[in-house]
Amino acid sequence: MKRWIPFLKSGPRVHVVRLQGAIGAPGRSSMSDRSVAPMLEKAFKGKPDAVALEINSPGGSPVQSSLIGARIRRLAEEKDVPVYAFCEDVAASGGYWIASAADEIWGDASSILGSIGVISSGFGAHVLLQRQGIERRVHTAGKSKSMLDPFRPETEEDVARLNRLLEQLHATFIAQIKARRGDKLADDPDLFTGEVWIGQSAVDVGLADGVGHLVPMMKKRFGDKVSFRRFEAKKPLLPRLGMQAVQGALGEIEERAEFARFGL
Repeated sequence: MKRWIPFLKSGPRVHVVRLQGAIGAPGRSSMSDRSVAPMLEKAFKGKPDAVALEINSPGGSPVQSSLIGARIRRLAEEKDVPVYAFCEDVAASGGYWIASAADEIWGDASSILGSIGVISSGFGAHVLLQRQGIERRVHTAGKSKSMLDPFRPETEEDVARLNRLLEQLHATFIAQIKARRGDKLADDPDLFTGEVWIGQSAVDVGLADGVGHLVPMMKKRFGDKVSFRRFEAKKPLLPRLGMQAVQGALGEIEERAEFARFGL
């Protein structure tokens, strides 16, 4: 009741936002800037003493990771609210990009952090098509319009183009981490190779500020009387039907594959 009485000061409040899952394009079951925007906007309202991010993500889309991180920083600066990231099983690749938007990063002794790199994967099925007597026909206006068609043999030109794109994305990722972590980063040659670190080793290379959990760390920072309010993405009331069910199942498979890259 005290917080509703204007002349009585309420205790410290921390708003907690859960950011869970692989990061992907809007409209899918994965996490995107569009899906998390409403709860982030709400979490920074009401002048909380801090916003704490619970992050459990193996990464995904570089653009969506960047958009989510940029939204967190914009809100933190506009509202003048400190942000603390608490990493759970994994905050890797795009998941770590989002964590880097916080003022401090904390993890469990077994949390996996890092993977500052970019990956592109696919498949090749042109041999299978040839065996079945199927001819692939592709017509383009512009020599660079078609690239890495999985039903045609891979070419050196396509691989070179892809590598140039990946290097540009990697450079952007590195710049983000250097800008946010600055002098905290160790002079480690493996830091930006896509390598991952666990718990205290992530602290040692400057990817995290310490090993600690959300509630005890926030009580240590704001006192035992600190209160918490949680913000999570809303789930649909009715089960998904038809094509939505298929898309949800495929999204779940893709997300499990992303987590499986880190043995989870």
